[in-house]
Amino acid sequence: MENDHVESPETGSAPVQRTTEELIARAIAPVKKDFLCPPPVRAPPPPSDAGGDDKAPPVIKEKKSKRQFKRERLQEQKSAQNLCSQIAKTGDVTSCPFKDKCRFSHDLEAFKAQKPPDLEGECPFVKAEGSCPYGLGCRFSGTHQQGMPSANLNGDRRKSSEMNGFSKDVQKLLWKNKMAFPKAEANLKRLGLLGLSKSKGNALRNKDSGDTSSNKCVQSDDNGSCAVTSDLGSKLECSAEVDKDGDFDGKLESGVICPQKRRKTAEDDGAGEIENEDAGNDDITPETDLSLKLHLREKKLIDFREKLYLAPLTTVGNLPFRRVCKVLGADVTCGEMAMCTNLLQGQASEWALLRRHSSEDLFGVQICGGYPESVAHTVELIEKECTVDFIDVNMGCPIDIVVNKGAGSALLTKPMRIKNIVEVASGTADKPITVKVRTAYYEGKNRVDSLIADISSWGASAVTIHSRSRQQRYSKLADWNYVYQCVRKAPNTLQVVGNGDVYSFEDWNNHRTECPELATCMIARGALIKPWLFTEIKEQRHWDISSGERLNILKDFVHFGLEHWGSDTKGVETTRRFLLEWLSYTCRYIPVGLLDVIPQRINWRPPSYFGRDELETVMASESAADWIRISEMLLGKVPDGFTFAPKHKSNAYDRAENG
Repeated sequence: MENDHVESPETGSAPVQRTTEELIARAIAPVKKDFLCPPPVRAPPPPSDAGGDDKAPPVIKEKKSKRQFKRERLQEQKSAQNLCSQIAKTGDVTSCPFKDKCRFSHDLEAFKAQKPPDLEGECPFVKAEGSCPYGLGCRFSGTHQQGMPSANLNGDRRKSSEMNGFSKDVQKLLWKNKMAFPKAEANLKRLGLLGLSKSKGNALRNKDSGDTSSNKCVQSDDNGSCAVTSDLGSKLECSAEVDKDGDFDGKLESGVICPQKRRKTAEDDGAGEIENEDAGNDDITPETDLSLKLHLREKKLIDFREKLYLAPLTTVGNLPFRRVCKVLGADVTCGEMAMCTNLLQGQASEWALLRRHSSEDLFGVQICGGYPESVAHTVELIEKECTVDFIDVNMGCPIDIVVNKGAGSALLTKPMRIKNIVEVASGTADKPITVKVRTAYYEGKNRVDSLIADISSWGASAVTIHSRSRQQRYSKLADWNYVYQCVRKAPNTLQVVGNGDVYSFEDWNNHRTECPELATCMIARGALIKPWLFTEIKEQRHWDISSGERLNILKDFVHFGLEHWGSDTKGVETTRRFLLEWLSYTCRYIPVGLLDVIPQRINWRPPSYFGRDELETVMASESAADWIRISEMLLGKVPDGFTFAPKHKSNAYDRAENG
């Protein structure tokens, strides 16, 4: 179409008329002229009082000791707002078994006096099972039978609907480094990868050997005594993560295998790699009969072909969001990326990322680690404690804090370490192991095509290729031609999944048509912005969804969130936070009925526009104040002093927008 559109430039000057083609060339969404509006006028920042200097004086934060933090936390727990959960369940102040030693408040009357008013609607737990595990603390307690909770509550409903809970016994074993990993240790030994970490391992070896050199390797002789061998020729590549993965109790293991990369000496001629005796090491139980071991190709494989795969999404890809996507048509779901080190340390917050809902019939977890030892231990632990269909190893995360630890995209510069990780993970796990990578670390230096054939022989069942480099982040469109190139080089036994910029059913169809060998397309940001994309692909249509229908989807998320995080005040505010994080993405969606050209492209910047009703206009706002208004429609008024800045904008976001 050649209709003119009005775009209001950021400078505030007179609007400029551009054609549809010009707008698309500038990556501006061609919204119909009748719906355009001037951009909102933002108030200028307040003047600085720093003596003529434009920069505001730095805010000096008070430094607090750990003891002070602990004291303040205990005082906060003792406040009337934090009522003892046992008393909240029963309504009886004498029901707490800890009595005066309890960390939480027992003042029932003070709690009732300061408790916020109940929210509209019915308690999600009472609606399903007739009993609520939060009792008087529930923000829907008025809907409970006779206004009082039932004393016989054991969370049966939560156990039946959610899986992969974290046992306290397992957590204590991880805290004390008492957890055994026999399969992982056996596979690490078989591949010659068993060893201590660089920092603690060398410290222990030097202490026991009486030598201060950090580049010496301790080997055991036939008698089990330790001998120091120097001049290794190369340093052992170990992870900072492994410091927390191993069980370092001051005793030096006698069977420490040297790294594969080392200078060959005269004693090694014809001997190959050094093999060490394992006298006195009872922790490792190697497989005596390798003929009984399941071959990699005999494992149960998952057929990803033609299935709609929801990508693992940090922060927003939580369990309630995945439930929403399942309702809207997703076939495969995957938990948020979990760091191996944190899982092996027993961090409950990291283990929460592995939780699975019963509606997720094809579910995987994604782990991230930079070294074979931590990945192998994590894989064995997950298989033992969780119910999953596959385990995905992230080798493409671009975040600095991950890359600096040698994980994520950093592995793309170390193909031998990729090989070791995939081999030991697939050898340890009975479930399929999949891998997610980017095209390369540096832009213009793609290397996945040279590894694609080997990844299958190393034991991976599938590989997902995010069609951007680490250096690109999201600055350019996805390079699907390179994905097609990798697919055609992959062996038939390896399923290749493409990822990047899938935002309509037409995008999905085009990729499947261009490369029929492609197993499927992973959907990431497209699902964040419009989760009904799964419905559009299955029904092969552009859904001109109304604001009311979008609000119903948000209501489903809130309902699922209250079931997952709880219906008490803490659970309500946790649900609100994750809802706001999601709304910071959904505001990018432009309704189909407002566009001159469909479908919308993921890189189009929406101009300022009015919706077809007031709710649609609010949903299109980029202001956090409007997102908070939407959350108040569903979860009541926000607490006093509430502010919000989305994580993806937290480094440069105007807090004044919170209203």
